[in-house]
Amino acid sequence: MEVAGVDGGAAMVSERRPQVAPEEREFHSWYYPAMSVFEIQSEERQSREQERYLQANNKEFNSVFGYPSNAIKTSKYSVLNFLPLNLFEQFQRLANTYFLILSILQLIPQISSLTWYTTVIPLMVVLCMTAVKDAIEDLKRHLNDNHVNNRSVLVLVNGSETNLKVKQAVSVTSEMENNLKLLSAFNGELRYESPNNKLDKFTGILTYKGNNYFLDHDKLLLRGCVIRNTDWCYGLVIYTGPDTKLMQNTGKSSFKRTHIDHLMNVLVLWIFLFLGIICFVLAIGHGIWESKKGYYFQNFLPWKEYVSSSFVSAVFIFWSYFIILNTMVPISLYVSVEIIRLGNSCYINWDRKMFYAPKNTPAQARTTALNEELGQVKYVFSDKTGTLTQNIMTFNKCSINGTMYGAVYDKNGQRVKVSEKTEKVNFSYNELADPKFSFYDMTLVEAVKKGDRRVHLFFLSLSLCHTVLSEEKVEGELVYQAQSPDEGALVTAARNFGFVFRSRTSEIIMVVEMGKTKIYQLLAILDFSNVRKRMSVIVRTPENRVMLFCKGADTILCGLLHPSCRGLRDVTMKHLDLLGATAIEDKLQDGVPETIVTLNKAKIKMWVLTGDKQETAVNIAYACHIFEDGMNGLFFVEGKDDETIRQELRSAIHKMKPKPLLESDPINSCFTMKPKMPFRIPEEVPNGNYGLIINGYSLACALEGKLELELLRTACMCKGVICCRMTPLQKAQVVELVKRYKKAVTLAIGDGANDVSMIKGMWAAHIGVGISSQEGTQAMLNSDFTFSQFQYLQRLLLVHGRWSYNRMCKFLSYFFYKNFAFTLVHFWYSFYNGFSAQTVYDTWFITFYNLVYTSLPVLGLSLFDQDVNETWSLYFPELYEPGQHNLYFNKKEFMKCLVHGIYSSFVLFFVPMGTIYNSVRGDGKEISDYQSFSVIVQTSLLWVVTMQVWPVVEGPPSSRLWFSLSPPGSLFTGVVRNTLGLPLLWLSVALSVVLCILPAVGYQFLKPRFCPFTVDEVNDRIHRMKHPLPPPAQTKLQRSSTRRSAYAFSHKHGFGSLITSGKFMKSKLPRKTQLAFQK
Repeated sequence: MEVAGVDGGAAMVSERRPQVAPEEREFHSWYYPAMSVFEIQSEERQSREQERYLQANNKEFNSVFGYPSNAIKTSKYSVLNFLPLNLFEQFQRLANTYFLILSILQLIPQISSLTWYTTVIPLMVVLCMTAVKDAIEDLKRHLNDNHVNNRSVLVLVNGSETNLKVKQAVSVTSEMENNLKLLSAFNGELRYESPNNKLDKFTGILTYKGNNYFLDHDKLLLRGCVIRNTDWCYGLVIYTGPDTKLMQNTGKSSFKRTHIDHLMNVLVLWIFLFLGIICFVLAIGHGIWESKKGYYFQNFLPWKEYVSSSFVSAVFIFWSYFIILNTMVPISLYVSVEIIRLGNSCYINWDRKMFYAPKNTPAQARTTALNEELGQVKYVFSDKTGTLTQNIMTFNKCSINGTMYGAVYDKNGQRVKVSEKTEKVNFSYNELADPKFSFYDMTLVEAVKKGDRRVHLFFLSLSLCHTVLSEEKVEGELVYQAQSPDEGALVTAARNFGFVFRSRTSEIIMVVEMGKTKIYQLLAILDFSNVRKRMSVIVRTPENRVMLFCKGADTILCGLLHPSCRGLRDVTMKHLDLLGATAIEDKLQDGVPETIVTLNKAKIKMWVLTGDKQETAVNIAYACHIFEDGMNGLFFVEGKDDETIRQELRSAIHKMKPKPLLESDPINSCFTMKPKMPFRIPEEVPNGNYGLIINGYSLACALEGKLELELLRTACMCKGVICCRMTPLQKAQVVELVKRYKKAVTLAIGDGANDVSMIKGMWAAHIGVGISSQEGTQAMLNSDFTFSQFQYLQRLLLVHGRWSYNRMCKFLSYFFYKNFAFTLVHFWYSFYNGFSAQTVYDTWFITFYNLVYTSLPVLGLSLFDQDVNETWSLYFPELYEPGQHNLYFNKKEFMKCLVHGIYSSFVLFFVPMGTIYNSVRGDGKEISDYQSFSVIVQTSLLWVVTMQVWPVVEGPPSSRLWFSLSPPGSLFTGVVRNTLGLPLLWLSVALSVVLCILPAVGYQFLKPRFCPFTVDEVNDRIHRMKHPLPPPAQTKLQRSSTRRSAYAFSHKHGFGSLITSGKFMKSKLPRKTQLAFQK
């Protein structure tokens, strides 16, 4: 829900987290009754309405409009609609619909050559297994929905505020304070804008006692905010459920399907076409045979009464062969794919190396449908705060009066790296020190204790020049509420070194300096802004001196210093002296730079989509090695209009690849023709390494001004892309832009509610990954895969993703091959039975061929195959590249399977045929009967298809298994026992296996030598190495020495005006101190 402020003075909130902290404040709201409506009805209503009406404490009036409830629904099924809806979804798959039609056709005796169970049993098994899987997945969604919808507040656990914003109620309602009598009598009417996705804009008018009061964004508490530093707050609910701005930015949910799923549908259509052609050819053959021979043998083979001519007989035979050859379309393909995906998902869930012990959080595959897609990712779109960084600012170093503090040296004077074993500074001398603060340079503490004037003045400035608010519910336990995390880090550092900011009012600041309490009179606050990039305070000291303290970006302050400060020129003031400089680090998560470097080696491009300012994002990009100092250049797109942005983009393209500006460039030609159909932009290779930085305003102009293709083309040629000041919807639009014009798999990763739109929604990436962090669990609940650390992404992609993709490709190639080899034997047999639609195999063998006889080898291949182990997968990221280009299974590979299957079926038919032709047993009896021939073909077939996966499934196939499933009274009773004892059978089996396996082995041997891929060369290197290498060392990559300013990592306009106004401030000074000051 989203609330318009009614009372409570001013509130400190964060608009990023979907939790509410009940232990920190009391919150009340008026709920209006609303009817539950479907999302589509909500959208239709929004398109009609221009504004909304609401009246406080009037349920009857509000219920007329039918506004939606605050409940959220992510589940798909209910108890009543599960069976029909699930069957409807399953029969949207062409193969399932095809076999349903076949089952109906088999009930027609005039055309059916097979019994009904040959198709019905496999179909029922497939439908039941898929339904059970879908029911389990949807049950989990129901449990999550119930957990969210049945709790009134969400308790914040192990979280801390990062970006506080000021929200203040209008004066006419804030005067009511928490008087329930006045609040219950409040009957103000609210007229406000219809639901939209604009997070930073809101317009409404409150009418109360005949007066109108304007409401803007500062009066609105958005869904997903946490109220801090506020004892109580009353509000009027105006948006709920799908109408909230957060949900408006999420977009529609879409069912995600992998590229291989789409390819399989195309291939099934190809198989239908191929099957129709074969049936048509065989029907023609039957008609010719009946005309020339069958017509004259009617005394021995009479026509049925419904057959009047050879043409009519051919029509019936067409449908008979359509039924017999149905196994060419693999009914068990989809259920086998689901089993394989489930198994590979379990591997992710069980991976102990992706388990984060500090939070007791394992990796989790929340969907089983996207595993192989993990092995094909080309673009990664990442949030910054909380995803790449820990969102925890730390005070690392400082320079005071030209002396550097923060480095650690050993007894020999050698600089050492800070680790967990490094001795920390002991702050026990300071009773008000923060026990969580860590510092390692003892010399700074010694300087403080010695009373160094410049050092004391430095920390005094940190304790005074800020807009931090302090709480002290328990004496001596201070809790700071800062507008930005880096400002809190500076105040905390001053606190630990003996200059403790204790409390403040609108007029004074109380600081405990080295154990002595001092009161500073606050004369003015010159607040931080994105233009000034600095803030200042003017105070009167206890010694009655007026002093100005200023902090800000070094690029700004260096121009304001006194000439004595290292020759820097004076601009505005005559005595603005430099006290020092600080090094604040927004700590990267462990292993982030190494992970990004590894992903780059795997040809995965990294784009950072963040709402933070440009300086911050660029600094993080350098720290993460998305950008490097050795790059050929960085392009900044900062235009405010279409023409400026177009020139910036074209200038970048010209520098990266001058030739495309010529008219002969095929991409420019495509732009000129303006094709109506969507097209794909091919990969372009620039003449170096470049980076692109674009802000949200310029991005909006580019997307709306028909510059999206030039923007995409420029961005895709860059090594890394940074998009700043973005709204959640813009994040989704960037992802969708890449999806639409690039033939590549995309992955979006984030941790906050503002990342949901690119993780799950109509414009979401192919794969959504949620990270558990301080931003809450909203991203996790909407993601496809979740874990707690960004560094686990390389293992998810390079190990699990690559294995899943390789396994699925091998499975599909093998599956199509074995079905072609099995089915097309009927084609060759038709030339020997007058095209009469007689089957080669026993009907029970046909029924269980895919479900039983050949299921274990292919499942073993698909669940346990590893071309290389996880160590090599991480050590050689180049192994990941084939998946990005889908080299292992595509239309070309499918045609190879078809050709191989046709060849194998030819061998499997004619080798047994030649073996038993005019052959007799030792007792002189013939063995060239139908049943014996069928047993030989079936046995040869099982051996051939199993030997194709011999390296994985060690052990010969059981040639007696098929017979054990034949019921008593079958035509094949006793045949197997007599046939398997014949030497000719084993000669036929051995010859068939050799002839079928030899082409595949030869191809695998010769291909790497004549048409090698990069992965083939890597495999050769791996095989030549005698011992496996250890996992790559996670060494910390060094930052560049180039100085980059990023004051206030996420700092926006501060609380200065609010503090000096004193509208919501209550005196928090200890009583004794207040009395002393009043005297």
